[in-house]
Amino acid sequence: MATAARAKDRHVKRDRSQRKSDRRQSIVETAARLFAKFGYADCEMERVAAALHVAKGTLYLYFPGKQELFFACVDWGMAEMQRLIFEAAAEGPSPLERIARAIRAYLEFFDEHPEYVELMIQERAIFRDRKKGTYFEHRDQIRPFFRKIYAQLQRDGVLREDLPVEQMLDAIGAMLYGTMFFNHAAGRSSTIDAQHRSLMTAIFGGLLTDAGRACRQFEP
Repeated sequence: MATAARAKDRHVKRDRSQRKSDRRQSIVETAARLFAKFGYADCEMERVAAALHVAKGTLYLYFPGKQELFFACVDWGMAEMQRLIFEAAAEGPSPLERIARAIRAYLEFFDEHPEYVELMIQERAIFRDRKKGTYFEHRDQIRPFFRKIYAQLQRDGVLREDLPVEQMLDAIGAMLYGTMFFNHAAGRSSTIDAQHRSLMTAIFGGLLTDAGRACRQFEP
């Protein structure tokens, strides 16, 4: 009986914890859309609570205030971007294909979630005292994974050896970052497929060696 009671108690605690996690996630996703739509200044906690059909006090059970909620929204978006990039890269049959799939995942994420581009813009404009934006914090967590891939491709003779890996990462990262903002500001002028092909050609056109061009498994 005691064992059954303890098992039931653990089950109840897990359910309670899951419900709390689900509620927090619902708050973050709803708030992200509202911050993006109305802007940080005009998106008060009352607006978020009304959209969720909960009392404003409920929000304060999860977040001390609007600023903490805003940062949680930005962080969740960038963490999700990071997760999808790693997930896509893991499915690639070759190092070049892993890079190609990661780049496509990046493009697709921001195409499907433009609200997080808006939040990045707001974060930079409103919280300029932050040493590093949330985007770059997560980017820095991604870089070691790709640093190893690029370094290995250089050792294998697939990528040029005269350009340091860090410079490759900086250049490719800047190109993707600029593409993301350009798409958001001006709109995509082509499909994701076409944009991905163009980026892959632009990125690797000058980086691949002759051996690398012969062995690539993605379509530029």
